[in-house]
Amino acid sequence: MFIGVGVFLANVAVGFGLVEKIAAFSKYLTRPANLPDEVGTAIVTTAASTTAGYGMLADFRESERLTDAETLIAVTMNTFFGFVQHIFTFYAPVLIPILGLEVGLLYVGARAAIALGITITGVFAGAVLLSRGSATDRSETAAVDGGVEATDGGAERSPTPPDSDDDSPAAIVRTAAEKTWPKLTRIIPRLAIIYVAVTLLVRTQDLRAITGVAEPLTTLLGLPGASLPVVAVFAFDTTAGAATIAPMIGPTFTPRTAVATMLLGGIISFAVSTFKRSIPFQYGIWGPTFGSKVIAVNTALKVVFITAALAVLLVPV
Repeated sequence: MFIGVGVFLANVAVGFGLVEKIAAFSKYLTRPANLPDEVGTAIVTTAASTTAGYGMLADFRESERLTDAETLIAVTMNTFFGFVQHIFTFYAPVLIPILGLEVGLLYVGARAAIALGITITGVFAGAVLLSRGSATDRSETAAVDGGVEATDGGAERSPTPPDSDDDSPAAIVRTAAEKTWPKLTRIIPRLAIIYVAVTLLVRTQDLRAITGVAEPLTTLLGLPGASLPVVAVFAFDTTAGAATIAPMIGPTFTPRTAVATMLLGGIISFAVSTFKRSIPFQYGIWGPTFGSKVIAVNTALKVVFITAALAVLLVPV
């Protein structure tokens, strides 16, 4: 459903010229990364719905408003904005009350720093790897010409006279809906097939064996022995993991070691969440080839920045 919403909103945003309006403040993020202004629309949407934001990026990529390299960088830059929505839907109402104010804020702050670090990395990657003028030229050309010819059912609209009936709000919404349906007929069946396959895999294989790698890591990091069962629980369910460690904060864990243990659980959970969530979601949106690239980049950056956060948390003070 939310994928469809994202694709539909992408078409509506282009049809109403919202890309140019949002670019007024998002350009400070997209221009340094040499990305088209359209990416700012997806970023703003991601702060409200990750799925809708990804759906918009997928639509921009399929309609060739974004290249593969630009899409990978845009997905990386989306990380912090995807995190923001979880503050209001999960961290503030659920996790912080379970962990207590000090540990809860320390954990959320660490996760925010990790997400922000990944987003900044995306900006630097765009500045280094993408051509400086191409994205700006494309956005300015689209703004001056009033849009470009639609490519393969994409989100672009053809230039029309200002007084044309095609510029009426009802016509724009109707056209956006018409352009959305063909994309959904490709994405939804693929998404359903992959979800079924992954569900069967999860039910027939014992993925909990993956948490066995946590034992040498907890020893290496000097975490308390009680951290191992916490990591195992946290790897499969964040809320249950927080509830498991909360009573042990003070007698067994300091605030820093508690947060480090939960972050370690986050690293271990990547192997599980990749099968349960990332593969179905990313493959459903992008297809296996490009979806694998997105998963690889996301996972690598998360591991790097969580490792850096662990180093900061566990440094002697």
